[in-house]
Amino acid sequence: MSQPVSIGGKYCGGGYPVFIVFEAGPTVAGFESAKQLVQVAAEAGADAIKFQILDTDRLVGQKDIEITYHVLTGTTGRGTAEVTEPLVAILRRRELSQTEWAEVKRHADTWGITFFATVDYPEQLEFVLKLGCHAVKICSGDVTHLAWLTEVARAGLPTMIDTGMATLGELEAAADTILAAGAPLLIHHCPSGYPARLTSINLRMIPMLLDLFPTVPSCFSDHTPGWDMDIAAVALGASMVEKTLTLDRRTRSPEHIMSLEPSEAGGFVQAIRDLEVALGQPRRVISDQEARTKLAARRSLFLTEDVHHGDPLTSAVVDWRRPGTGISPGAWPYTVRRRVGRDLPKGSMVTWEDLA
Repeated sequence: MSQPVSIGGKYCGGGYPVFIVFEAGPTVAGFESAKQLVQVAAEAGADAIKFQILDTDRLVGQKDIEITYHVLTGTTGRGTAEVTEPLVAILRRRELSQTEWAEVKRHADTWGITFFATVDYPEQLEFVLKLGCHAVKICSGDVTHLAWLTEVARAGLPTMIDTGMATLGELEAAADTILAAGAPLLIHHCPSGYPARLTSINLRMIPMLLDLFPTVPSCFSDHTPGWDMDIAAVALGASMVEKTLTLDRRTRSPEHIMSLEPSEAGGFVQAIRDLEVALGQPRRVISDQEARTKLAARRSLFLTEDVHHGDPLTSAVVDWRRPGTGISPGAWPYTVRRRVGRDLPKGSMVTWEDLA
C-alpha cells in the first residue's frame, strides 16, 4: 500500500478516501470564471481544484504553432466541429494576473477547498509558495526536465507528475529525481488526447504504477467524457482522480468537450464516494441482515412421513426444505440412522433437540 501524502489537511493514498480534484486550468476563461469554478467544485464536495499558472509568451517560443481540436455545436451541443487556432491564443485565454490568482486562492480558502496549480518556471513556483498552495503539479511535457523537477521538489510541497507520453524509463528517472530531492510524490496516469481514445486509456497502468512505485499514490487524470473511466480507475486502485470541470461544455476551446458541467459535478463526486462504500473490505464479512436472509434461503431437514419415538431417521422419511434454521444438509452424515426422541408428525422440521 502507498504511503499517505498530506494535501491541505487531507490525505491521499495509504487507504484514505479517494482524493477528488477538479481540473480547471484548461477551462478557465478569466477571473470571474475562475471564482465560479472554485464555487462549483466546492459545492460538489471535491477535495481540491487545480489551475495552471501560465506565462504564454515565455512558455511558447514558436508562436506559429497551431492546435486542432473538437468542440460541441448547436444549442443542444449534440454535434461536433473541428477548430484550428494558434496555441498562444488558447493559452492566453487561461492567463490571470498574480493579483487575480491571489484572490482566487482566497476564494478557495473561503469555500474550504484546496487550491493547487501546475507551474512552469521558478517565479511561478515562488508565487504559489507565497500563496500557501498545498501541492504543485508538473505537466507531462516536463517529465524529462530533471533540473526543473529537482527545483520544484526542493520546495518540499507534494509534487505531482503526469505520465503523459513518457516511457517507463523516463518516468522512473523523474520519480527518482523528485524523491531524491525530498518531496512527497504522486504519479498521475494521464492518457493523451482531448478526449482520449478508448484504445489509449490503458487503465491497467494504475496497478502497474503501484507495483513499480509501491510507496507512491497512483492517480488518474481523466480526459474522457462522463465518469465511467474514473469509476474503473478507482476500482483498480487510484488514490486520486482529476476530472476537468467547465461552466459550459459548448465553449469553443480545447478540453471543454469532455469536461463535466456544474449540474454534473456533484453526481461525479457522489459516484466516487458510493463506489468506495461498495468496494468494501478485502475479506468476506457477513452482516446480521445477510445472516438472517441466508437462513431463509437455505434448507433444513423436514419429515415426509409421521415418525414415532425410537424410529431411526432414514432418507426415506426426510426431505430438505426452507428455511435453514434446523439441521442443515451438511450435518446429514451425523444425523442419518439417529433415532427420534419423541413422536413427530409429517411436515415437521427436525431439530437436534428432537433426536435421542
